[in-house]
Amino acid sequence: MTKSNLTIGVLGLGNWGTALGQHLASQGHNVIAWTIEEDVVSGINQNHRNPNFLSNIELSPNLKATGEIGDLESVDYLLSVLPAHVLALVFPKVKLNSNAIFINATKGLDPKTLQSPVELAKELIPNLKGYSVISGPSFAKDVAAGLPAGLVMAADTMDLSKELAELFSAENLKIYHSDDIVGVELGGIVKNVIAIAAGASDGLKLGDSARAGIVTRGLAEIVALAEAMGAKRDTMFGLAGLGDLVLTATCDNSRNRQVGLGLGAGKSLEASLEAAGSTAEGVLAAKVVSELAVKNNLEMPITQLVSKLVQGQVTAAEMLKSLMARPSRPEF
Repeated sequence: MTKSNLTIGVLGLGNWGTALGQHLASQGHNVIAWTIEEDVVSGINQNHRNPNFLSNIELSPNLKATGEIGDLESVDYLLSVLPAHVLALVFPKVKLNSNAIFINATKGLDPKTLQSPVELAKELIPNLKGYSVISGPSFAKDVAAGLPAGLVMAADTMDLSKELAELFSAENLKIYHSDDIVGVELGGIVKNVIAIAAGASDGLKLGDSARAGIVTRGLAEIVALAEAMGAKRDTMFGLAGLGDLVLTATCDNSRNRQVGLGLGAGKSLEASLEAAGSTAEGVLAAKVVSELAVKNNLEMPITQLVSKLVQGQVTAAEMLKSLMARPSRPEF
């Protein structure tokens, strides 16, 4: 099997699913993507455009859409880009051959079981050839437009991660490889929560110094949780950890940062989400990651206060005041 005659299935055609599907299709792969949105299916198949997401991008004719999940049954690779809270509903409907490889691109946790997407896939789409995750600092619109970005691919083995890195690599996309699935998944999940806190600080107009402090101490929380769950510390200082955190917490194209900005400015969660314009995984992840912190006997004050913020239990001002009032302690 050569790199140019592969069939890749994609679950989900939101911004990120469309961007990754377009990237792979533009490399000559046959990409079949599933969505429940009928207008997206017809728009992609008839006009080579997604009418709801990244609609300004003309898509490759190698990218086809379907509303029938059974059409993905014979794919060589399955890329999951669905919101985390629907994975447990969708995965049991997926039927693949035993030579297929699962690739997670969802940055969230199952709200009921606290499982990561790869953990869910191993349980609900069992007996595949391999499982993996791709993550790192990248906006969907940049990848879809062919702008340069760097990501990391983690898999069960280094050989598999190298294979998958080669699959995704292109002139505009640099892919590093890793065998730390846990670390790469967690980095992409928790950074969304910290980005809400950073956005809230800026919404309150607390200044650049406050934002830098939140990002830095947020990274410390990411590292602590990752290590407690068996990840490699070094992963959290790479693309999937620090890199993605910096992008998501400081760039206004970040949906999670936009939610924080709205909350900091005194808007409701609903209004903040509407202004963000698309799914902000950090809103749901905050409560789930807070539960993981308790489960692992960890103090994660930023994460835990963001959880209260998005649930309406504290205001942004109260959250930041609470963080500043915490007693002095050793930095490390």
